[in-house]
Amino acid sequence: MRNQGIGSWPARRRRKSPERVAIVHEGRELTYRQLDRRVLRLASALRELGVGKGDRVAYLGPNHPAFLETLFAAGVLGAVFVPLNLRLAVGELAYMLADCGASVLVDGAEPGGATAELQNGRTPRHVITLAGPHGAALGYEQLIETGSEDAIDEPVGLDDMCVIMYTSGTTGRPKGATLTHGNVTWNSVNVLVDIDLGNDEVTLVVAPLFHTAGLNMTCLPTLLKGGTVVLVSAFDPAMVLELVARHRVTYMFGVPAMYDAIAATPGWAHADLSSLRQVNCGGAPVPEQTIRTYQERGLVFSQGYGMTEASPGALYLGADMSAAKVGSAGVPHFFTDVRVVDGDLDEVRPGEKGEVVVSGPNVMTGYWRQPDETARALLPGGWFRSGDVATVDEEGYVSIVDRIKDMIISGGENVYPAEVEAALLAHPTIEEAGVFGEADAEWGSRVAAAVTLQPGCTATAEELMAFCRERLASYKIPRRIEFRDALPRNAAGKLLRRELRIER
Repeated sequence: MRNQGIGSWPARRRRKSPERVAIVHEGRELTYRQLDRRVLRLASALRELGVGKGDRVAYLGPNHPAFLETLFAAGVLGAVFVPLNLRLAVGELAYMLADCGASVLVDGAEPGGATAELQNGRTPRHVITLAGPHGAALGYEQLIETGSEDAIDEPVGLDDMCVIMYTSGTTGRPKGATLTHGNVTWNSVNVLVDIDLGNDEVTLVVAPLFHTAGLNMTCLPTLLKGGTVVLVSAFDPAMVLELVARHRVTYMFGVPAMYDAIAATPGWAHADLSSLRQVNCGGAPVPEQTIRTYQERGLVFSQGYGMTEASPGALYLGADMSAAKVGSAGVPHFFTDVRVVDGDLDEVRPGEKGEVVVSGPNVMTGYWRQPDETARALLPGGWFRSGDVATVDEEGYVSIVDRIKDMIISGGENVYPAEVEAALLAHPTIEEAGVFGEADAEWGSRVAAAVTLQPGCTATAEELMAFCRERLASYKIPRRIEFRDALPRNAAGKLLRRELRIER
């Protein structure tokens, strides 16, 4: 087999455990044999559409077996998979499709949604929908039926590009982190070493697969090991408890807001959680109370820290230290190195603040077609500058304490103030806009804004929120907008977002 990338995983799993269940979704089961057959058929059909090595294949939709089938089929052909965030606005999606130059879009979203609007503008050459053929769009299942199950032995190496995963840009322009097959594979190896998943694992995948944590920290490591993933299309805390009991789930991942919502459901106190070996949390700082709540139920609670550019695992706090090191993000994953450095890139002393930099075979090769951004992010030797501030204790445990780039994490979603500010400034009445995060009991943080108006103009907060709603994903829209006479700036004219938070 000349394919060493993740596109070969279904075939390799089929020859080791063909009848083991790989995927469960809404009552439907797929064994590894069935998964491999569908992946081969899809890859064959995509090849007939002209997809070849290096071409980009995008996917838009919630968690669904088709997401994984498209990922693996792209890998079979040596093509590059581009998962798109279902929560983004049409304009944001259109930019990403144009930026990556996708030749195919697989649409798993609700009929008449974003894809319908995207087809009115610049679109990929082929659109394939799970809802079936309509207009110029091809039907997903119908396409699979036309494909062949003959093996495709395209040579794919670990250094070949596997995924372009978009992250919010610090200047408002999304950046596509380019992850190789080696990046994704080594991240999965890190997970298997540090989290110790078994081949009998039943992993509940409730975090969205279009985010790197949902895909690479839970789903792909489980499939690599030969376990079963239970895909959930939309998060519902009561349903999570029911699925854990029904499928005897052993492992799951979520962001803090998800775990808090689960623990707040009426059935929490009496839910059958006996099958869970451990739960893993990430995507935002984890409150100590959240950890305690799950530990009081007798659950093993572990957490980690990472970023899309590291595929994403960087630090991991094992379950055995989760109580002793509450508040820490842990120590580096097994095959990953993490340093906390000062402005001269020298390691700080214990207790001092510095920037987190990450190195290892899981770190991206760069940003898609953005050499300047790549040069700023990647230091000589392959060290990635995270933009996060942290401290290290005497035992090497790292605690994240601040965000250099003022990023807001709301419910596990990353929001960059510059992007929201650009949307606000597009309104004709706005003269200045400053966006910042403020504490929120449900989501950890929420987006807030302070604005000044053009002379003689009037506007309401509701009007500005509606204006943003046409341009931004819902989680990026300010939940509170206040009007000021002026915004705080330094002598160079730079907006002081920290003072915006303090002045409330």
